Amino acid sequence: MSEKKINEEIIKETTETINEPEIVSEEITNDEEIGKLKAEVEDWKNSYLRKQAEFQNFTKRKEKEFDDLKAFASEKVIVKVLDSIDNLERAIAASSESKDFDSLVKGVELTLSQMKGIITSEGVEAIETEKASFDPHLHMAVAVEESADHSNDEVIAEFQKGYKMKGRVIRPSMVKVCKK
Repeated sequence: MSEKKINEEIIKETTETINEPEIVSEEITNDEEIGKLKAEVEDWKNSYLRKQAEFQNFTKRKEKEFDDLKAFASEKVIVKVLDSIDNLERAIAASSESKDFDSLVKGVELTLSQMKGIITSEGVEAIETEKASFDPHLHMAVAVEESADHSNDEVIAEFQKGYKMKGRVIRPSMVKVCKK
């Protein structure tokens, strides 16, 4: 071969050899970068899955707490009512021993007063119906009567007392209403 061709081939091989490490180095760098990115994506994915599991556990815990709250919400009031039941039982026992009707009535009146105090302390109030105008939000008309002594839509009589709790009607008053 001619010297010129040999020189060209040597230059060509040298150039290829010099360029090859750069390509390999770029490939290694790209592979390392891809590996790092894959690891980072995997970390984010694991973090997301952990957060999702934590949120599900939090939701379940809150639902259980809410169910417990609903189940035992009336406990405070029930404990107060139990005192009234005890008083009624004592009144009955005392009156059956002494055969004293007046003491039984007095015991029942005291217990009734105690129970009214309990519901008042819980925000319950009676709905006034005396000389009130009929209000379908507060009253349930169970009877209608024409009366010269009362104006139209005026409550004539109350059959069952109604109650509001913290401003909301929990039981409407059952009333007789004047209709002309």
